[in-house]
Amino acid sequence: MRNGKLKLTAASLAFAGVALTAAAAEPPAKAPQAFRHVAVKAVADILAASKPSEWRRLDPENTLYLDLPGGRVVIELAPGFAPHHVANIKALVRAGYFDNAAIIRSQDNYVVQWGQPDEKRSLGPAKKTLKAEFDRRIGKDARLDRLQDPDTYAPEVGFAQGFPAARNRKLGREWLTHCYGVVGVGRDEGADSGGGTELYAVNGQAPRHLDRNVTLVGRVVQGMELLSVMPRGTGDLGFYKTTGEQTPIRRIRVAADLPASERTELEALRTDSATFKTLMESRRNRREPWFKVPAGRLGVCNAPLPVRPAKG
Repeated sequence: MRNGKLKLTAASLAFAGVALTAAAAEPPAKAPQAFRHVAVKAVADILAASKPSEWRRLDPENTLYLDLPGGRVVIELAPGFAPHHVANIKALVRAGYFDNAAIIRSQDNYVVQWGQPDEKRSLGPAKKTLKAEFDRRIGKDARLDRLQDPDTYAPEVGFAQGFPAARNRKLGREWLTHCYGVVGVGRDEGADSGGGTELYAVNGQAPRHLDRNVTLVGRVVQGMELLSVMPRGTGDLGFYKTTGEQTPIRRIRVAADLPASERTELEALRTDSATFKTLMESRRNRREPWFKVPAGRLGVCNAPLPVRPAKG
């Protein structure tokens, strides 16, 4: 929103949400020592007992590397939900559109946004705008690994193709949800005014009121900590007022376009696996000694989505 108008353009191992990295599953440092020890052990034991077949390797053709001065952010794309936008974003990346791009916005407890400050930069074969892909029709083969818990924003929630999603069977539609680390396409007031030239990642509490109002194209599976610590913008809605405040992006690349030696090979726990169900139950009813009253419920944006370095 800028100048009183809805405007998301300038012209997410965390229990809170998106990518629970198996290799670094640790609660906040300020938590009690006993809590840290038990929580790590519980998650680690569950994942250690998983079978290799319960993990899926990220598809390099649908994985982006956003390289910042501080390290790499890995984004898994969701072509099943936004095929045209994903294809357009990859075309932009391959055309070098994001070379010399920057983080242009950091709004506290909302989003971190990046784009190309040079408005004259060539789009290559890509398009500036596309028809919105806010949701999709529920197909016969559209599987939703549903959570049993109630949700405020949708009749059903769960995970589809590894992404947090919601569904309304009466409408015959389903969509991705605005959870921590989920990546969306910036747009102006018009529904079809975005195309992927500006992207954002949710960096705070899940703004689920944005569901079905923005085209969501994927999720951060590693490196969200690099985005969440960006200095907050001094302008309206967290936009930076000067280029000096912006953080430069070294490059964005499609993983498939890089040699194996330059890739970050990751695999995600399948959300249709028995281990994932066990993990969800462990988060729903915390039994560690530190917890006195288990919640008994689990929100789709508080469900851990484990990712780890690929094996083999």
